[in-house]
Amino acid sequence: MSVMEELVVKLNESAANKDFEGAFKLVRDNQVELAKNLSADGIKDVLKKTTSDRLLLSFLDSAGFGVKPLDKALVAVEKLVSFTVGSLVLCEAWGLGTVKRVDYFYRRVTVDFKTRKGHQFSYDAAVDMLEIPSEDHILVLRQADPAAFEAMLKERPADFVKAVLKSYGDMPVVRLESICVSNGFVKAVNWKKFWDGAREALKKDKLVEIPVRRTDPIRVRASANNYGDVWLMAFSHETDPRLILSGAREFVQQGKFKEASDDVKAQIASRFQFAVTAARGVDDALYARLAIAVREMGLGAPSLDEMREYLMDRKRYVKAAVDLPAREVGAMIDFLANDETNRIKLYKSFDEFCFTAVAELVQRYGKDDSACREAVGELMRSPNAPATLTTLIVGKYEAFMDWAELPPLVTLLNHAIALGEGRQSGETLKMQNMVRRLFADEKWLKKVVGWLGEADRVRLFERFQASVAWDHSTHHTIVVRMARIAPELEAYVVKAEKKREYGRYTSYRSFAVRKAEYLKLINEDMPANVKRIEFAKSYGDLSENAEYQYAKDEQRALMQKQSVMQAELEVVKPWDFADATTDEVMPGVTVVIAAPDGERTYHILGEWDNNTDMGIISSKAKLAENMLGKKVGDQFELPGVEGVSKFASIVRIEELPAEVREWIKLPSELQI
Repeated sequence: MSVMEELVVKLNESAANKDFEGAFKLVRDNQVELAKNLSADGIKDVLKKTTSDRLLLSFLDSAGFGVKPLDKALVAVEKLVSFTVGSLVLCEAWGLGTVKRVDYFYRRVTVDFKTRKGHQFSYDAAVDMLEIPSEDHILVLRQADPAAFEAMLKERPADFVKAVLKSYGDMPVVRLESICVSNGFVKAVNWKKFWDGAREALKKDKLVEIPVRRTDPIRVRASANNYGDVWLMAFSHETDPRLILSGAREFVQQGKFKEASDDVKAQIASRFQFAVTAARGVDDALYARLAIAVREMGLGAPSLDEMREYLMDRKRYVKAAVDLPAREVGAMIDFLANDETNRIKLYKSFDEFCFTAVAELVQRYGKDDSACREAVGELMRSPNAPATLTTLIVGKYEAFMDWAELPPLVTLLNHAIALGEGRQSGETLKMQNMVRRLFADEKWLKKVVGWLGEADRVRLFERFQASVAWDHSTHHTIVVRMARIAPELEAYVVKAEKKREYGRYTSYRSFAVRKAEYLKLINEDMPANVKRIEFAKSYGDLSENAEYQYAKDEQRALMQKQSVMQAELEVVKPWDFADATTDEVMPGVTVVIAAPDGERTYHILGEWDNNTDMGIISSKAKLAENMLGKKVGDQFELPGVEGVSKFASIVRIEELPAEVREWIKLPSELQI
């Protein structure tokens, strides 16, 4: 008798005995052989003969036999069978829950979660979204024994982290934080303190591998390395440069490297040579980390001079510094700055380095090396001082007060104010935010104002008042603080003119268009939506009726739109702008501006007016808002994409031309 014939006989016996569990195990264990001779539907029919249980039959009909691969259909059945009333299930979105009901008629699994009772899943959704957690899963532990859970969290944070990792798998520290905070294990404000305590203990745990980079996963091993022949054999065949680096560092941390034989050290050096070659031209930060490790371990190879030359060539160290963990940037700089020639090259990169590299370079060599101070001073005397150096020096000026190479403090502060202005991105945006926080820090502000002479205080005060990029509330607060710190500055406070407010108007044309849109909404779109809802109800079972849900979502959006449009039509009035004057920029005038790319002409009308081809812009457009109230000769900021802000000036303010006044009128086809 063939294998297939034996399987058929056993399945028939299971059917006769109504032994679903036996039949299912037989099919699962022999699915490859069965798939050669039976279709997926045929296998499903065989299993259905083994039971009369309506619930099991509904599982088989919903598992996807003939639609999904056979192995996935069998996994779906196995999962559904495990969802028994009272069993614990885990959902990524909702956490831990308890199965309350499994309904074979509607084919739904109902689960009670802590924050959502009676949540219903279709069979397909349950298979995709629910898992049966292990008994030692961290969420199960919390529910089964809250006291033990809290004790582990507070007294043994490292064990707690290992339990989370075993429950959710290896993960970077960022995801670990997200899981702990979102599940309420640790409050966000307490995370750093918790992680610092756990990390110190985990570093001593031979079963845990903590990566240098925050983006790499923390790993929990099944067993600790003994760093014997087996480990060395595996290390000698490792081809991933990152794992070579981490493996060697663990070897050193465990104290094995010092007592290792020359042969073992030679094998480690050989792997490093492989890793250096693999990282070359691919990952400059990894290359730098390998170089640091080779130097720290005192390996004879690879050549430190060759590695240093590679990183110095084409300033690869600049990109490496951005990608390196902050605590390794200093080690890279120390590795590269082995002689005066290389240090000079590093100083010439101040304006390209990230903030961490700038800080490390200045801290290490600024005190004793005049070449470093001269390079910094030259950059800070230039009109466009680097954002990184500006932030470092004004933030910690006490450490630089005796640097004769630097320009006066008021010049440095003017650089900082300029950095606080404009739209920035990337590293410069970070520096901008740091500078803005400095000016908002009353203690820092009091110190720097106190260091300035009377004339420089006035210069700083006037420059800050003229700055246009700070939000009004913060700007006003800082001005008041400066005047309180140095009362003589009160005489230089510029009294802000109250900005003129304009009525809410729009052209007759735009008002008619908006009213027509509103009438179409309430007379056509909303009634049509009601019909779609009624039609969708005919499909039955509203909870799983996609057409009904879409129609209801559309109804909510239409009602919200109707409410907004109705409110606007009540307050915005049509106008012909005949009373507008040309004394200043206001709705109803033509403005000619001088921009960096030449003169431009705009016609500013009401809230809903816009016609790009004719140069008509809404009074609510950012460009128009920046111009409103300005007079001929005044400057204003040009809105734009991220980058340094650009400014323009008002050249002429004129009456609207005839073609624009004609456009404002209500065309006959739009009369309502």
